[in-house]
Amino acid sequence: MSDDQIAVHEPHAKPTTYVEPGPADRFENPGLPPHRPRRADVDDAAAKRAERQVTTLFGLSILGTLGFIVAYFLVDPNLRASILVIGHVNLYHVILGLTMAISLLGIGLGAVHWAKTLMPDTEIVEERHLQASDQEARDEAAGILSQGYRSAQLHRRPMLLLTAGGALGLFALPMALQVAGGLGPLPGDTLNHTVWRKGMKLLIDPSGTPLTPEMVTQGSVIHVLPEGFAGESSHGEDGPSALEIMEVKATASVLLVRLNPELIQSQKQRDWSVDGIVAYSKICTHVGCPVALYERQTHHLLCPCHQSTFDMTNDCEVIFGPAKRPLPQLPITVEDGYLVAADGFAEPVGPSFWERGE
Repeated sequence: MSDDQIAVHEPHAKPTTYVEPGPADRFENPGLPPHRPRRADVDDAAAKRAERQVTTLFGLSILGTLGFIVAYFLVDPNLRASILVIGHVNLYHVILGLTMAISLLGIGLGAVHWAKTLMPDTEIVEERHLQASDQEARDEAAGILSQGYRSAQLHRRPMLLLTAGGALGLFALPMALQVAGGLGPLPGDTLNHTVWRKGMKLLIDPSGTPLTPEMVTQGSVIHVLPEGFAGESSHGEDGPSALEIMEVKATASVLLVRLNPELIQSQKQRDWSVDGIVAYSKICTHVGCPVALYERQTHHLLCPCHQSTFDMTNDCEVIFGPAKRPLPQLPITVEDGYLVAADGFAEPVGPSFWERGE
């Protein structure tokens, strides 16, 4: 193909034009709008009124923080009440939330009102310069800070500084209390012992029905809790609190299974069972997940979190997964026709901990 033919097929081609870049156009500095003084800048009575408003807000924050601290130590954590619209609530949490909200709101509104009425509101433009500063520049910066301190009227209005410092300083106390005690009481012996005691009936969770041996059929799995923590017996003024019931469910939940007595391999397992009915902790010894899956054909218990598998016919030994210890067995017996605990757990339930040594 010739050059003439190329020209015919590209009749609209245009040569590329290169333009030498010139200096960038600059916008004219629009400047700053004229400053409009606020009422507090020209009227001392208005400034005094603004000062009172700000100190009142900071004082409200102080009262909220002190109220939080008093409620934290003096109000019963299990105190409950019915509140319009909200319904039945834990009054302890409501009081802590309201006092914390007042503390935060007082600081926030006080700071905003201070900035809008008394702090300087003039705009200053400073050209950028090198990071390193000589002594003269440092002295100038210190002078600017000093001037800011004075322009904020802190030297003339000490109550502002006093109440602001008090509000911010006291507000750190609820945070410290939450860190120190907000995680709940020290565990004490709860890691070593559960609420199970000799003679406690085994109740179906959540109905609270006491169990007889005849009610536990071959291959069935029943979730049980100790007497007093399941069903209607766990409600009312004389019953345990909701927090206590949650703690018991997290530490003392038990799985009840009836096995063929001929399949049980351990003598201890036979001694602690009733006609093949065995009771084991439901809390996995790996990280504490609820062991809730039972394979009827293999008689294996499976933890759904990390697939730790326990052999129920051999002291719930670990046969698969990351768990390192078997599930603890609860010794049971029969009293007055009902299944009851013959004693508490002989070892700590759940995951290992630093004092256990395993």
